[in-house]
Amino acid sequence: MPIVELPDARLHYDTAGEAGSPVLLIMGFGVPGHLWMNQIPALSRRHHVAWFDNAGAGKTVRRPAPAARARPRLPTMRRFGQHAVAVLDALGWNRAHIVGVSMGGMVAQELALHHPDRVRSLALVVTHAGGVRNALPPPRALGLFLTGFLGPRAGRTRALERLIFPDAYLAAVDVAPLRRALSDHVVAAAPRRDRLFQIAAVMTHGTARRLPALAATPTLVVKAAQDRLIRPRETHRLHTLIPGSRLLELPDAGHAVLHQCADELNAALLDHFAAADRAADRPGDRSRDHARDQA
Repeated sequence: MPIVELPDARLHYDTAGEAGSPVLLIMGFGVPGHLWMNQIPALSRRHHVAWFDNAGAGKTVRRPAPAARARPRLPTMRRFGQHAVAVLDALGWNRAHIVGVSMGGMVAQELALHHPDRVRSLALVVTHAGGVRNALPPPRALGLFLTGFLGPRAGRTRALERLIFPDAYLAAVDVAPLRRALSDHVVAAAPRRDRLFQIAAVMTHGTARRLPALAATPTLVVKAAQDRLIRPRETHRLHTLIPGSRLLELPDAGHAVLHQCADELNAALLDHFAAADRAADRPGDRSRDHARDQA
């Protein structure tokens, strides 16, 4: 797995596919990038796709602040966004379709706001614009979140499945494979100190006042109507704050849309990329040179 060496992190990333416009996938809270596993095969048939482990997850290693620094650097979504740009640089991608889920959607917002020239299109999946109202999960989900990510290991898997999947979905499927996947890929994905590191960045996330600057960026916002972790109304608010953005609402979906609604989400993403590519290739558009994105 390739790596990017940075002063504060040793980032692990990977790729699939060799043709088509580039796509960078940014994973959510506390889990490694390969959990885009339900998207990578479908997207990489048409696109060159990359994903990575955020600092505090998977194989990416956080580095402590230099001894000379008076106090450690606090984690921010802007810094996570800089990590994502470093992956683009390592791949030699001038511009890419940026897709972020949950916390990864917060990272994607910062990337797009600070580096709009690197963004061919933006997709924000089950995420929000931050602020005090979103500093913590909804009250009914807070206990499940704390147990699932920070509580005793024995109880994490059951708490997580209830947090990210609707009850009706759990009642209709074989939950054994889900529980194995949660145990192997989420519960064991990061130590508690690294999850606390990411929580600090989530709690200080705030982009609402800056989002109108994304009016020229083709943006898709995906809302899960049964989401317990991210308030659906806050995902809808994110859509209203980005002029010209499109909203895809998944009425029966919980937070784990990457798994629960993989086919519908993949189709929507491919359509979104295709529309952005067509617009980018029109005469006079600043990004009409498609080959430049692959350089």
